[in-house]
Amino acid sequence: MEVMIAANNIVKSFGSKRVLDGLSFNVLKGQIFGLLGPSGAGKTTLIKILTGQLPRDLGSVEISGIDVDKLTGEDNKKFGIMMDNFGVYERLSCYDNLKIFAEIYGVKNDEILSSLKKVGLEGARRTPASKLSKGMRSRLRLARVFMTDPDILFLDEPTSGLDPATADEIHKMMLAEKEKGKTVFLTTHTMSEAEKLCDDIVMINEGKIVEHGSPREICRRYNHQRMLKIHLSDGSDIRLVHDENAADKVAELIKNGRAETIHTTEPDLETVFMELTGKELAV
Repeated sequence: MEVMIAANNIVKSFGSKRVLDGLSFNVLKGQIFGLLGPSGAGKTTLIKILTGQLPRDLGSVEISGIDVDKLTGEDNKKFGIMMDNFGVYERLSCYDNLKIFAEIYGVKNDEILSSLKKVGLEGARRTPASKLSKGMRSRLRLARVFMTDPDILFLDEPTSGLDPATADEIHKMMLAEKEKGKTVFLTTHTMSEAEKLCDDIVMINEGKIVEHGSPREICRRYNHQRMLKIHLSDGSDIRLVHDENAADKVAELIKNGRAETIHTTEPDLETVFMELTGKELAV
């Protein structure tokens, strides 16, 4: 498959502190790629380097096969960036906020209304940004991403601090973009979000990659216990080692109508991250 983002040995320091320490990975076309790590792990720094906002100390970055240092203004239209520190102009309406960027990128005004409609803000187009809720602000920043119909969407913690319903709506938008063949680069510290959305993830801690793969592959890789959890009809649970010796016991429980549900106790990404680093992911 086509490589949309290629990062090789990315190193970045601020003073004596090395924030990114030799990160390498590829992001394929049509993927939702997740960068997971706790706050302060270097996620925002990396996304700024990948999008040319911040110079790196060492390493190389290519976007759609082009060195990020050689991207032209026209090339930059091929990716959209949603970051929490990208300003929203408080006194301007939703429409006028987007109009500023439409003029910069040479986007027709029709695309402004189209983008607002796409994120559910069509009815708030005349509402000043100062009166928007946190969820509506996130939608406004996302509308700015959609205006240029980019091939790659860089989304930095897009659902941070949002209520579950609003977060779910943004998840649906991301999945819809994937269905169109777009590539999504998502930074998050929320394990459930990564498991729900991502095809491939990189876990980072203290500037280094500690794991890389699909969420399912990673969880299976750290399934040391290999247990079966069986919920019985009397409301109790039993655990069995998940091997050939469990087959007869499971068959007996099913035959007698005592087994209601059977699950493998595969770890989740939070558990894996804790094992690798001794830290919680969602901090």
